[in-house]
Amino acid sequence: MGGGHNGLVAAAYLARAGLSVQVLERLDHVGGAAVSATAFPGVPTRLSRYSYLVSLMPEPLMADLGLDVTLRSRRTASYTPTLRDGHAAGLMVERIERDETRRSFAALTGSDAEYEAWREFYADVAELARVVAPTLLEPLPSERDLRERVDPGTWRDLVTRPLGEAIERRFADDTVRGLVATDALIGTFASLNDPSLVQNRCFLYHLIGNGTGEWRVPVGGMGAVTGALHRAAVEAGAEIVTGAGVGAVRAGDDVGDGAEVEWTDADGVVHVSTARFVLANVAPWVLRILRGQGEDAATKPAGAQLKLNMLLERLPRLRSGVDPQVAFAGTLHLGEDYSQLETAYREAAAGQVPTTMPGEVYCHSLTDPTILGDVPEGTHTLTYFGLHTPPALFEADPQGAKTLAVERAIASLDQHLLDPIESCVARDADGHPCLEAKIPQDVERDLAMPGGHIFHGDLDWPWAPGRALLDTPARQWGVQTDVGPVMLCGSGARRGGAVSGIGGHNAAQAVLASR
Repeated sequence: MGGGHNGLVAAAYLARAGLSVQVLERLDHVGGAAVSATAFPGVPTRLSRYSYLVSLMPEPLMADLGLDVTLRSRRTASYTPTLRDGHAAGLMVERIERDETRRSFAALTGSDAEYEAWREFYADVAELARVVAPTLLEPLPSERDLRERVDPGTWRDLVTRPLGEAIERRFADDTVRGLVATDALIGTFASLNDPSLVQNRCFLYHLIGNGTGEWRVPVGGMGAVTGALHRAAVEAGAEIVTGAGVGAVRAGDDVGDGAEVEWTDADGVVHVSTARFVLANVAPWVLRILRGQGEDAATKPAGAQLKLNMLLERLPRLRSGVDPQVAFAGTLHLGEDYSQLETAYREAAAGQVPTTMPGEVYCHSLTDPTILGDVPEGTHTLTYFGLHTPPALFEADPQGAKTLAVERAIASLDQHLLDPIESCVARDADGHPCLEAKIPQDVERDLAMPGGHIFHGDLDWPWAPGRALLDTPARQWGVQTDVGPVMLCGSGARRGGAVSGIGGHNAAQAVLASR
């Protein structure tokens, strides 16, 4: 159920193993959040409309399925423009660190101390990534086994204590602290010192991809990834049905009981598919509704992002004087000093759109110009991903709050520019600015992700906790539900977050081990 990237991965693996596989997709196309689309009338540029970068998809998975996808490294890791005492500058982090990164840290902070702390901290992160990443395509390792392979101080800082404690202890500069912290907050609404540690789990998923944590640009956009997965599934023999809205799932308790799925096709005709296994590439909260358990408002996930897609006639100049083709080539951080992140969280938790909107900007066309199409020279895409914007902010006055959030996001960028972004935005065929905004409610409406939560719910640790019951293949692979024939194969699986295919792979392995 669900033809997003995870559903396609599961279908490809199972069909290749000789099983009869049917994929039911509600929309008229596959891909879910990992799609490329023309967002502006009369403009051929294909944007990665929702998901936009790839890090967690394991290279062995891509090789298994023979995916013809090129993931291209960005020239710059990140650039953080700053304004201190009226002076415009910025913190530059090279993708392959050389002297410029060290000089940038020293210019901002006055010494090499923060740079050395930075290198030490990310060496610790890399140690944990090297241990965890190889296990993501295996049955769940035990927490104890992984903990014994990692330095106790690193495990404490990243796993057992709130991440904010380590950041505050190991770094002194507010901007540097914030630069570290932002990976803990992408799509996750939390304080850095939240005792639930949801921010730690989000941080881990953003830094362990393939053991390096590098986020790369898929050539051709995210649609190239799901296009390749679609081909792999179909060539393996899977049946893909689009326009198929699932209305109910009925299953016995045990694996051998089988299940049936009731769905309606694009013409309104109701069908029932029977199967030994049903893999749910929908949020667990949605699955409970499909199984007749009703909507539980108290447990509904809540996302926390503002996504802006833009097309520019030209890249704007920065007040700091840095070359925009360098600054925008990586992740450009805005309003993400540590203190700003915490203030924005408190404001949003109190029901207010953050005064200073924290967010990140990406220009994918600098890395992959193929997505632009036939447009005038100098045209570029620009993507903004804002933090701390949960759906509750938009409930009372959706359009008013959305307009305010967009204004504050643009203001957070404009304060660092010589050319206001509005002066650079291209116009579509109807004369309207090429700017598209998506709040959590839009994501829920477009993609059926409850609360607009891009991970289908809070992320979990990618290992089995102590005394976990691992008596079935579904539990061993972290894809179980409360009934044996139904398994999770999407972002709601224990290791399913982000565009990785891991949830689909692991559900497929659980099925094959259950036959």
